[in-house]
This record gives sequence, structure tokens and C-alpha cells, in this order.
Amino acid sequence: MSLPTPSPVARPTRLGLLTTPLLIALIYNAISLLTLPFSGPTIRQVLADLSAATGEPAFQISEAQIQTVLWLSFALTSALVLWLYATRRAVLEGRRWGWVSTLVIAVLSLLVLPFGTVLGLIMLFGLFDREVQAYLRR
Repeated sequence: MSLPTPSPVARPTRLGLLTTPLLIALIYNAISLLTLPFSGPTIRQVLADLSAATGEPAFQISEAQIQTVLWLSFALTSALVLWLYATRRAVLEGRRWGWVSTLVIAVLSLLVLPFGTVLGLIMLFGLFDREVQAYLRR
């Protein structure tokens, strides 16, 4: 005698309003992560352009400080990519903490004008759909 297997719960149609923006943010941040090693010269050029535009003496920043900023950016962006991946996975699996994590990501995305704001609003709209909420309470 075998035990009955639980029937799979159908994914709601509006779950894509969560998973698609999370995937877009994941890809965008992964590309940002890949371009970080090449950002050192850009930082120097921005500082030089800023001093030329304002007429102020050039702001001096050492190579070690630039490397520190780049490594810190790398660590934070890596953590963000992992967070987005884990959240999207949790949402697809219907885990409750995926709803909470997506809510935090959506609210924080509202601060990133204009593209992040649109993604954040789409995620918030999808988060409060009744079927999505029921699916993520499993």
C-alpha cells in the first residue's frame, strides 16, 4: 500500500507579475556585477569631469580607495543577486517567506527611478492578488 501523494497546486496566472520583475532585476544586477571590474577608469574620469565642470581643484582619490569601493560594490551586488535568486525560487515554490521578501524588494525598488519604480509597482500589484497570496501561504 502506497501513501497518496499530495496533488500539485496550480500556479496562479498572476504569479508572473512577481517572477518576471524578479528575473529582470536578477539579470540587470548580474550584468552590473560583470561590469564592475572595468569601473575603475570610469570613476577616475567622472571625478576629473566633475572638477572641470565646477572649476574646483580635482578631488584626489587613491587607487586603494577606488579598489575598496569596487570590492565593496562587488560584495553588495553579489549579495543582492543571491537574494533575488533565492526570492524568485521561493516564490515559484510557493513559500511564505518569498512573499515577504518580494514585498521588501518591491518597496525598495520604488526608490530606483524610473525603471525600478515600474518593476516595484508591478510586483506590489501582483503581491496583493488573492490567488497569489493563497499560493504563497502554503
